[in-house]
Amino acid sequence: MPALGRPDSEVVFETLLVNGVQAEDDHLPAFLGALASAFAARRDRLSADGRVMPGAEEALTSVARLDGVVQTVLTGTIKSNAVLKLKAFGLDRFVDFELGGYGEEVYPKATLLQVAQSRAGQRLGTRFTSANTVVVGDSARDVQAARIGGAAMIAVASGRSTAAELREAGADVVLSDLSDTAQVVTAVAALTSPADRRAG
Repeated sequence: MPALGRPDSEVVFETLLVNGVQAEDDHLPAFLGALASAFAARRDRLSADGRVMPGAEEALTSVARLDGVVQTVLTGTIKSNAVLKLKAFGLDRFVDFELGGYGEEVYPKATLLQVAQSRAGQRLGTRFTSANTVVVGDSARDVQAARIGGAAMIAVASGRSTAAELREAGADVVLSDLSDTAQVVTAVAALTSPADRRAG
């Protein structure tokens, strides 16, 4: 059963349903604990078999230099596994994991975005809305979550969705990849500029 961008918690509940198991309170933590343990045991395979999207490190580095920017993760993967993935490629230093939204949280992705915005707002004393929140993702589901949850959207046509599909879903900006760092930084700055938001 393919995950198709769904949160790990949703996959767990669907697995139980398909196998005719009535979900109990202890099922989700047990499944997620086993998932975390299995993933951690194989962490060495990440750097051996995985890859970083070209330009990702440079984009994270440059966007982090923008005034007032904080970067986090919004993913269907559980938090411990998301941390391991980014650590494997040295990208964890750009991310505040405590502000993110993760697959163990039983929310649709759009709601998870709002949860992350709330966490960031409480920590930083700033209200996060579509005027100052940018999601970078690679699927039409990511675009839909940004639209519903309240964020601008930079879509990267490097995953399951084509550039045309991402535009049709409503992405503000569509990039073929992250290799042009200046293009990424310009897009983030434009989407969080008060003047540009009013003009748009």
